[in-house]
Amino acid sequence: MDDADTRPTASLYVDGFNLYRRLLEGHPQHKWLDLEALAERVLPDYRVTSISYFTAIIKALPGKDLRSPQRQQAYLRALDTLPRTKIYRGKFRIDPRVMPLHPTVLDADGAPKRVKVKKTEEKGSDVALASRLLIDAMKGIADIYVVCTNDSDLVMPMRLVKEELHRQVGLLSPVEPKRASNELKQTGPAWHRQITPTDLAACQLPDELDDARGTIHRPAKWATNSEGPTVVGPSNQGPKPPGGVATP
Repeated sequence: MDDADTRPTASLYVDGFNLYRRLLEGHPQHKWLDLEALAERVLPDYRVTSISYFTAIIKALPGKDLRSPQRQQAYLRALDTLPRTKIYRGKFRIDPRVMPLHPTVLDADGAPKRVKVKKTEEKGSDVALASRLLIDAMKGIADIYVVCTNDSDLVMPMRLVKEELHRQVGLLSPVEPKRASNELKQTGPAWHRQITPTDLAACQLPDELDDARGTIHRPAKWATNSEGPTVVGPSNQGPKPPGGVATP
């Protein structure tokens, strides 16, 4: 980083699964996303000093794409090669639950019918993001703290950073402004910006990267020229099997 750079500093906090669900899920060719290149593109008026990326390790589920965890591992392994990016890993819980049918169906007594289902929940990511954001703001590590999310669960930590710690907060949305959470916008961020598919396309990692374990390959299903085949080969071709890291 250029010591003569006089731009204000920014620390970026990325809600990985919200970014995935709101934007990347519909653009599989853009999932090989370079977070540092994206930060430089959408925050050109700031010197981005750190990026914290929050996600959870997914599991292979019956009836789902069984290679999703492998692609996730490849991507987080690629992100680990970026010098300003740190990954915080939560987990998914899969629990049996009894829940009402949708649309509602009534039984003979007029009560809503209920069925037993498997419910998946991401655990730990929101709490980890809120905690990291607050600690960094208390330490004063940057001039502005930028949160990439559309999840209103993060309203309170953003308010605390602004109103109690008197730090600047920026809101980076993975959706169009008209679809962005009103609760987040009402926290009074210094500005509100949008990540677009054009931004994603311009900020892709190289198709191959190297780390201490070998070569990391862009998953074939995330190829830039198509959505890829339904069945693809292994995402990692390094000398060792992939380790436990993840993102969708």
